[in-house]
Amino acid sequence: MAGDSSATQEGFLQYHEPNIIQILVLVSFFFWLSFGEWLSNRVFRAGLIGQIIVGLIYGLPIGGDIIPIPWQEAFIALGYIGLVLIIFEGALAVRLDLLKANFGLSIIAATIGVVAPVAFTYILLYIGFGYGAVETFIVGAALSVTSLGTTFVVLGKTSKDINFSDTRVGTVLNNTAPNPSVPIANKSGSVIGQLGALGGEDSPNLGWLIGRPTLVSGVLAILTPVLNKWIIAPLYRKYAEPRLPKTRKRHVVNVVIMILVLCAFLSITGFGGTSVLYGSFMAGASLTYIPSKHPTGPFHPPSREDAEEAEARSIAETGHDGGEPEISPTFMHTFEKYFLDVVKYLLQPLFFASIGFAIPFIDLWTAEAIWKGLVYTILMLITKVVVGLVIPVSTIINRPAGVSIRQCISESFWPAMLLGSAMVARGEIGLLVVQIGFNNTSYLSKEAFITAVWAIMLNTILGPVSVGLIIKYKARSIADGMWGLDKAERSDSTWDDGISRANTIIETQSVQEQKKANGEPMRSPSDAVTLEETA
Repeated sequence: MAGDSSATQEGFLQYHEPNIIQILVLVSFFFWLSFGEWLSNRVFRAGLIGQIIVGLIYGLPIGGDIIPIPWQEAFIALGYIGLVLIIFEGALAVRLDLLKANFGLSIIAATIGVVAPVAFTYILLYIGFGYGAVETFIVGAALSVTSLGTTFVVLGKTSKDINFSDTRVGTVLNNTAPNPSVPIANKSGSVIGQLGALGGEDSPNLGWLIGRPTLVSGVLAILTPVLNKWIIAPLYRKYAEPRLPKTRKRHVVNVVIMILVLCAFLSITGFGGTSVLYGSFMAGASLTYIPSKHPTGPFHPPSREDAEEAEARSIAETGHDGGEPEISPTFMHTFEKYFLDVVKYLLQPLFFASIGFAIPFIDLWTAEAIWKGLVYTILMLITKVVVGLVIPVSTIINRPAGVSIRQCISESFWPAMLLGSAMVARGEIGLLVVQIGFNNTSYLSKEAFITAVWAIMLNTILGPVSVGLIIKYKARSIADGMWGLDKAERSDSTWDDGISRANTIIETQSVQEQKKANGEPMRSPSDAVTLEETA
């Protein structure tokens, strides 16, 4: 402490290298984060569970100060940055055409996902367990949220062959989790935090307290697409896009644009009183829309792999590195190239470990806490799974002539289970809301707090496990069904195979011409294709 005081007076931080114990603890912490992710991914198809457990062991709940408390607080901050970037990445991958087509359905699903947990919480806790009305509201608000980071991470890692962001059910999920109804619930922490001040001289107006995040979220949801469609996108495509470099320098421009847009949306939502996570999603969705999509405009590769293949072809054609590629990188490509690795291997593990830091593990293990927590967990699991009912209902209402209701239910059952299961995890946001209610107000008792923590913890585990198992066994069935990929997406693999075969023939013909000029033996293009297929 004396050293800290001296450093403050001198105006700089004294540099002290960590001791060997601290170094070994940090090395083991990051190793077990990686190993825990690998092991739980093999066992549960949800790697985040292992990282949460490692956070429990190394953090304050079990390990105490194995990792110093200031370091744990720093890891929480870094993990939250990772959460912001995870949601930003998920928004960059959203199919806007499917988003528009399923927007109404997403609104209904999001509303059910918020209202049902609060309503059933009052039935069980207020009527059944005898908790207070405000106390029940705090717990219900905490369990009405959905962990956005968990949703995007689990959906992105469960299948290597299918991009579920391109499916109809994936689009509904991506729009339901960060929908304007959900950030209102996510921001309920700030509302709950000020409940204790109500009735005092400086107490805030309750209507404005609740209406402010609602107003900001609604205005942002309306103005953002309007401004993008009629002002920002036309100006960008007409004046900025033609002047942007198509070489690697384009990545630098994309990075600058992404940082500016992301910071702008985070500032608007943060100072406006709603969730910065909602701002992160809106920023990514905006950047997905503004580049040119016209056939005569610049062609954008959908991913880093496609762009790198094009760049390799350009180098082969020009004979040197740095040649002008024929295509321009998208914002998604730039994110994958420069940000994805640090998010995947550093910030994301810290985010899920920070959830483990925040679980009061020791206090959970009393008989009353266990049975109440388990009962409430089951109820809260059901209230999120029922969100998936919008899919079979929508399928039945919009079914073509001659299609039976039974067939509609059969086709939509697993997509509905996937949507409902992906909404189950409450994660870091639920813990944040309930801890604010417990620490900043006098309304939430420790008994109700522990009951809420049980439900949040188990739902955060059961949700990803369910999603992983569904996709493990039913991924192809979902992707090929009416709530999966459209016909164009399904034919991509066939199209790519045809292009690959054509390129092989063209390249072989070019090699033959060179061999003919050099007097070497030649082979027919069909032989080359046969050899490639054999390999």
